[in-house]
Amino acid sequence: MADWTEAARKLAAEITGAAPEWHDAVRATPRHLLVPRWWEPVPDSYPFVWGLRAPDPEQPWERVHGNETLVTRVGEHHADHAEVGARQGGLPTSSSTLPGLIVDMLHLLDPQPADRVLDVGTGSGYSAALLAHRLGDDPVTSIDIDRYLVEAAGERLAGFGRTPRIEVADATGSLPEGEYDRIVATVSVRPIPSSWLEALRPGGRIVTTIVGTSLLISADMGTDGVARGRVQPGPASFMRTRQAPDYPARLDEVYTAARDQDGEEVRSLTGPMPDLWSDWELRCLFELTTPDIENRSATCDDGTGILWLLASDGSWARAEGASGTVHQSGPRRLWDELDDVQRTWEAADRFPLHELSVELHPDRGSLASPDGQWMVDL
Repeated sequence: MADWTEAARKLAAEITGAAPEWHDAVRATPRHLLVPRWWEPVPDSYPFVWGLRAPDPEQPWERVHGNETLVTRVGEHHADHAEVGARQGGLPTSSSTLPGLIVDMLHLLDPQPADRVLDVGTGSGYSAALLAHRLGDDPVTSIDIDRYLVEAAGERLAGFGRTPRIEVADATGSLPEGEYDRIVATVSVRPIPSSWLEALRPGGRIVTTIVGTSLLISADMGTDGVARGRVQPGPASFMRTRQAPDYPARLDEVYTAARDQDGEEVRSLTGPMPDLWSDWELRCLFELTTPDIENRSATCDDGTGILWLLASDGSWARAEGASGTVHQSGPRRLWDELDDVQRTWEAADRFPLHELSVELHPDRGSLASPDGQWMVDL
């Protein structure tokens, strides 16, 4: 049987075309040792039920060395502690991220040989492995809130000769001041923790994502203690930072109220019903201005859609493509808020989100459109 190196070579060729400096690191990293098993959604299950998977004995390297995200933890249940064929409900709480996205972020990070790098969100240890291969072990520190993830990643990395510093730490807590030249986060945050800015040296760079959005940002630290940069093209999503073993439950009770009953207010749609899944830019802008709104959608037998917006205070909205109506209830009118965002964006000629500038101060952060007419605090 062939070994894993050919699968890793194919992955490196696939994902490092625009980042050739990371080719050797991808080719040399045995991802299968970092992710021996994982969770996959069971088809046609909603909310998702997850089934445990392990490599195919006939092709043991192909799947793990593919360019896909592999979920390693659902709720409090790590794949390492479950049997093949097991089923588990809940939200993903850790994963081995899409290797191509990791390479894109590391290319954007652009660490130099003498740089000290903080990798926020150890997970399986894959990003730490790539960094340590290219820079050496000593300059790389990786942190995660989950002690088991830290211990497992450390042992597995050491198994193929990689020994970066890996520590249990809250990513939003304190960090050594002026310690790092680069910070890359594979968890999403909002706001950007002040400790990250304090830990970054002048001239250093942060690459991270914003909670609830698909916005990838890069910002360089100035001598004035302010990091400035911009949103990058294309979507990039990560799980948010957490302090507990699991995330809060989804808003199922609000959804039950919103699913098919009449709202306190019923009105007609003012235009085509947006698809917040495909129109990720509108979804990001809505989340930026209206944080922590859960959206769910369904397609009816006639091909028309239904979209629900849900909030933890009990507010909800439901838009029905077939009838062209909007139902809203609760202390807020969520569909009106979505309409406001859409109108504002259209009035600004639907500027591409990668034109947004980023400014990060220790006590605040902001995104702004090129003309300065659209701005939101982070």
